[in-house]
Amino acid sequence: MSYTHDQIINALKHVKYPGTGNDIVSLGMVDEVNIDNKQVELILKPLKANDPFMSSIKKASINALHSYVDADLNMEGKIIVKKEDPVRKVEPKKPDTESGKGIFKGVKNIIAIASGKGGVGKSTISANLSIALAKNGYKVGLIDADIYGPSIPKMFNVEGERPRVVKANGKDMIIPVEKYDVKMLSIGFFVNPDDALIWRGPMATSALKQLMLQGDWGELDYLLIDLPPGTSDIHLTLVQEVPVTGAIIVSTPQDVALADAVKGIGMFTDPKINVPILGMVENMSWFTPAEYPENKYYIFGKDGCKHLAEKLNVPLLGQVPIVQSIREGGDQGRPSALDGESIIGAAFAELGTKVLEQIVQRNQILDPTQKVEITNTDGCST
Repeated sequence: MSYTHDQIINALKHVKYPGTGNDIVSLGMVDEVNIDNKQVELILKPLKANDPFMSSIKKASINALHSYVDADLNMEGKIIVKKEDPVRKVEPKKPDTESGKGIFKGVKNIIAIASGKGGVGKSTISANLSIALAKNGYKVGLIDADIYGPSIPKMFNVEGERPRVVKANGKDMIIPVEKYDVKMLSIGFFVNPDDALIWRGPMATSALKQLMLQGDWGELDYLLIDLPPGTSDIHLTLVQEVPVTGAIIVSTPQDVALADAVKGIGMFTDPKINVPILGMVENMSWFTPAEYPENKYYIFGKDGCKHLAEKLNVPLLGQVPIVQSIREGGDQGRPSALDGESIIGAAFAELGTKVLEQIVQRNQILDPTQKVEITNTDGCST
């Protein structure tokens, strides 16, 4: 019995274009499906010239056909990538230079940094990534959206700062605190660090709205938003209030953390939310003691994020080891990314470069993200 065209197409609908919630069939990348009895040949059409994801898409297509059609299907050499048609060239999408409306008019890209589980070092990654981007000459802002556990003020050694409030066009605007060329706002600037915040959800989401929409951000290339762990009202408020360019998921390689990371990815790529995943960052990948610099101890497991990223077909942006200087830098308010000469500083610089590459590719290929409209208490629509 030969295969059918529908079998092949339905299997390929499981192949997602990296960093998006869209499959290669809906994107029009499956140009031809040729079936001759038990032989199948695919012709794939890239979204743009020199598409960096075609090799991973070919691999994912083979895996999908093996999983959903026939485990013994021989696809070696049977997937052909069509050369760019000069007559029918795909025009790249222009970056969204006006992501928000009104107050957010000058913010070009809004990046959510999330994790499914707490304690995986998300704020550490957020702080160091923001500095890495700023060191590349970009205008960077950072919002500490972890309302119940703000840590960004301590990581930048600005715990005692109190942002000024000014009147602009009849509205109270908050001037962000600036350090290391990063503009930042956090609920930690407005409360006693020793006090526990006992707030219901609406109070927390209202605070986030103020940080985002009343912040006098000016012109920014990148606004990073350090989200609390899990999936909550804060996350929904974010995608409801501003069009998020993309999300970065942080996790340790531990199975428990990865299980929660999957939920985080699922939330952003849900069709009702539809925020592209820029990639994953694996934190606490291994430990290397100073006395034995050649040794690596995989305390939380080995390559967990790498394997998950491959399975979900999203980029792995970097693997950050457990290093004492990272913890010390965060505690002392001098993040490791500031020291470009160190191995860890260079690692964060490379992470920044990879994030920049993913944002450029995302903006070339995809339309700007739309804000989510809440239609009822059970769901949302765009």
